[in-house]
Amino acid sequence: MTNTTLTLSSKNYSSWSLRGWLLTKFSGLPFEEIVMPVDDPGARAELLLLSPSILVPCLMHDGIKVWDTLAIGEYLNEVCPEANLLPHDRRARAHCRAISGEMHSGFGSLRSALPMNLKAHFPGFKVWARAQSDIDRIVAIWSECLEQYGGPFLFGERSVADAMYAPVVTRFVTYDVKLDPDIVEYGQRILAMPEMQQWMADAQQEVDEIDELDVEF
Repeated sequence: MTNTTLTLSSKNYSSWSLRGWLLTKFSGLPFEEIVMPVDDPGARAELLLLSPSILVPCLMHDGIKVWDTLAIGEYLNEVCPEANLLPHDRRARAHCRAISGEMHSGFGSLRSALPMNLKAHFPGFKVWARAQSDIDRIVAIWSECLEQYGGPFLFGERSVADAMYAPVVTRFVTYDVKLDPDIVEYGQRILAMPEMQQWMADAQQEVDEIDELDVEF
């Protein structure tokens, strides 16, 4: 029995849970999942962007409690250095931290206008201007990284950055966002990862729904 647990909320709606789960999977650390129901007041507030802080996912390892996705990534990089969650090169490592931090604290318009919903699909969805600005910035980040580090992932090998941006890949699919071929190919590589395939299959089995996130607006 593992001494490590990861508390999650919805697999269909929670981008933060997906990030923390991918980071833990990438690390290779065995863990057990604890999934909160979407009608839990704290989980619901986070999913609807109404919570002042994000406390899920939460990693418990060797009696140590770590929440906040970036903190989980940094902790796992210390505990499992062989997983290379952060690049070895100092310059690349700083770059990885910078774009991961940008995802962590920014892109509010994208989050509001294109909430994560793996079971939904809105062909021809009209993206409003502020959200499009976020999309353009994300595409610029991905293009720069793929060119600079040669792919197939943002820093060559899978890293914290790929986990941080994976939910954006799902949003682009859900809302039928039109992208250049190289960006589409990167998204397809993310979605093809066994970990993402597992997460998406689990999301399809969720029975709980949040009406506010299931309407086309």
